[in-house]
Amino acid sequence: MMKDISVQELRERLQSGAPLILIDVREPLEHEEHNIGGINIPVTELPFRIDEIKAMGEKDIVLYCMSGNRSILAQKLLETQFRIENTYNLRGGVNAWMEEQE
Repeated sequence: MMKDISVQELRERLQSGAPLILIDVREPLEHEEHNIGGINIPVTELPFRIDEIKAMGEKDIVLYCMSGNRSILAQKLLETQFRIENTYNLRGGVNAWMEEQE
């Protein structure tokens, strides 16, 4: 079952020190431009870096992109092909994160 997380919920979990893995599924140039602290693994590279993701342990994984569309694709890919189900999609992506900061 695919789950998502709001910017507010993510901030609360980060502030509480909850064990989370943030993965930015955008392209490297986008990641350099504005990043909320995640590891950059573009959606197209996910299948090739699956061992790296699995090695991160059983922590919840929050996937994000600019608006939330690519991260939904990444979430579907991880769940259906690799049976990684502890994932959350950041609703609204980096756009929503930046709006909350203003």
